[in-house]
Amino acid sequence: MSAVVESRALGGAQQPLLGDTDGARIVAWRNGRPVDTGSFLADVAAIAAQLPDRACAINLCEDRYAFLAAFCAIASRGQTNLLPAARTPAAIAETLAAYPASYALGDSDAFGASVRRIPALGATGRATTVPRIDAAQTVAIGFTSGSTGQPKPHAKTWASFRASTAANARGLREFLPGSTTAHVVATVPPQHMYGIEMSVLLPLLAPFAVHDGHPLFPADVAAALARVDAPRVLVTTPVHLRALLREPLELPPLAAITSATAPLPQELAAAAEARYGAPVVEVFGSTETCVIAQRRCALGEDWQLRDGIALRPQPDGTLVDAAHFETPVALADLVELLPDNRFRLCGRHADLVEIAGKRASLGDLTRRLAALRGVEDAVVIQLDEADAFGVRRIAALVVAPTRSETDLLDELRHSIDAAFLPRPLRKVAALPRNGTGKLPRAALLAALAT
Repeated sequence: MSAVVESRALGGAQQPLLGDTDGARIVAWRNGRPVDTGSFLADVAAIAAQLPDRACAINLCEDRYAFLAAFCAIASRGQTNLLPAARTPAAIAETLAAYPASYALGDSDAFGASVRRIPALGATGRATTVPRIDAAQTVAIGFTSGSTGQPKPHAKTWASFRASTAANARGLREFLPGSTTAHVVATVPPQHMYGIEMSVLLPLLAPFAVHDGHPLFPADVAAALARVDAPRVLVTTPVHLRALLREPLELPPLAAITSATAPLPQELAAAAEARYGAPVVEVFGSTETCVIAQRRCALGEDWQLRDGIALRPQPDGTLVDAAHFETPVALADLVELLPDNRFRLCGRHADLVEIAGKRASLGDLTRRLAALRGVEDAVVIQLDEADAFGVRRIAALVVAPTRSETDLLDELRHSIDAAFLPRPLRKVAALPRNGTGKLPRAALLAALAT
């Protein structure tokens, strides 16, 4: 494993917003047109000039370029971007109440009159002044999704974001030609940590440009890719990648595809590489740590750690450490350390279930169910309530239009122990995934109940 530098980022050091101040470099695509550094800096300054003197701002901008410009404007004013796990009126109200010295900022009237609107973008010409931000300033607070409990805040300093963004750029450039600017289209929202890392912050420190949209349907993804230059990078999730492969439409040439938010099946990655002629790079991380590793899972299951990251296995998970962390971070993932800064995931401590003296992984059970013929999507969970024998049973939701529940259970008997057969196994039209493809437990239990 690589050694971790003992020193931590200290406050007081001023770090620039941009690593490259070439005013003609493209940092984004908006409405089908390139936005260069000079125009971007002008938009950042225009937004910053209109912000109130508060400590925090909930960044609700839906346009990815508007989110980037607002994110930088908020940070340049010494304020913190608040990124709640959901953007519902209730979640916004709860965040405002939890952070009294905050306000909400957006690029539309979708969230009501109480949300401040950013000024029109592209209306103030060009600028050359690059804001400098204190390395120790908390520029963002991300919140866990709440799929396993109440959302918890996780602060990100400017120094830590710069370090993780630089590592993401290096990891992605391995698959891109030369130093040519790569152009990113993403199906994930900018407020999600994976979205921020791989489709928002990259242009600040490396030759990348981001598309302003948030395409979801295959035809929209193809249209968005066609509106940016090559080389193109698609930042997506297994759910969106599977939807793309189900459609016969052709995509513009891709240089690379990244995936996160849920485990990427090896067969899905291999099918995407064969179809689009581009490497599929799965990244591994969390809201707490940001991205710490990547792999090309079509070629193998082992993960390659980012430089400067160290893992320390624990009985109930793994401690993750890096020079840009204030303290080591505990994750529930169980890992096996391998030579050359590699590791293998062995599931999650909370993912392991025991019934009748036997153990199984919910992730492995889900993988086996999803691999059955005709299954388009699936999830296996353990119920909260015990049955008459005191056993918390296994249940499943499955999207399989051409199969019956009985057929699926009969086939599943051949690959898993009878103790872990899901009862009930229920067919649904679609799993209750959120905007990033995750499955909140409350939504799963509600679907099973109906």
